[in-house]
Amino acid sequence: MTASTAVPPLFLQLLADRDGGPGALLFGSGIAAASGADADAAAAQLAALPVAQLGALAARWPCFYRAQSAAALAAPLPEALEQAGWKPLEEAALHRADAVFDTQLAPAVRWVTGDWHLAPPPKPVGNQAASRALALQLVQKVAAEADTHEIETLLRHDPTLSYHLLKLVNSLGMGTGRRVTSFSQAILILGRQQLRRWLNLMLFSSRSGDMRSAMLLAQVAVRARALELLARAAGMDKHSQEQGFMVGMFSLLGTLFGLPLAEVLRPLPIGDAVQQALLEHQGELGALLALLERAEAGDFAGLAAGLAAAQIEAADFNRIVADANLWMLDVTADGAAPNHA
Repeated sequence: MTASTAVPPLFLQLLADRDGGPGALLFGSGIAAASGADADAAAAQLAALPVAQLGALAARWPCFYRAQSAAALAAPLPEALEQAGWKPLEEAALHRADAVFDTQLAPAVRWVTGDWHLAPPPKPVGNQAASRALALQLVQKVAAEADTHEIETLLRHDPTLSYHLLKLVNSLGMGTGRRVTSFSQAILILGRQQLRRWLNLMLFSSRSGDMRSAMLLAQVAVRARALELLARAAGMDKHSQEQGFMVGMFSLLGTLFGLPLAEVLRPLPIGDAVQQALLEHQGELGALLALLERAEAGDFAGLAAGLAAAQIEAADFNRIVADANLWMLDVTADGAAPNHA
């Protein structure tokens, strides 16, 4: 396909609540830099807005756009966002933090932005250190497609992970009509490939003593699903789409464990394409990961250039971002998660 450079892409930034948990989305885009006075440009920007998905997000979560940026947007856009349920957010309600913050915030602050959840974790001690080491072993076993009993044995040593996994599988239902109580049953219901996805995502579920974990889970879920969908949009085959999901999921493992990513990946039997994408941003998957990182950083000019190089329409990227956030909400809502192709 031929990528459009006339329509700026958008991105939806995760906001934390006052306690550090993921709680809202903030609309951002390069649209403000476009010619708002040009009726054709404004119409194109509006057509590229995934209104249905944005409405679905606002029906489930607080969703905002910056009140001070409304005047810079092309005239129909703030109105379209408000019709979709998105609300203006004053700057006084936002607190930026780039390190783990004190939850005793000023009364006017409602949401926290910034990269605080990407800061190094607190040094684990006692049970926390044991739990983190166990989680690393679990990553290795799952990536190596170890015997079911080996993985089950590890899970028995981490009640939190076991609880989240069984809660997830039971939430799926799958029409079995019976409650799943063992890891072996979970494999029969999910299948190996889906189980591998959920086990790895569950590593980011809330862990004692680490305020960052819930935000990391939300961000890694968006990355994983978005990279899978971007690989599809770029015309890559099913195997490469699955690798895209893995790249997104593994991309924050170093942050989670407070170790260099190369060190976390070293014992994992992952393919060259995934490793090169993660460590060097090489290959098609590495380029797609770089796209998402530019979007997260608010580099919309770089994002637009990357989309053009990948021959992905900005409108398609916008839908993918919204869909990935909807999927994230499913993953993080009481352990529920949908099946997807």
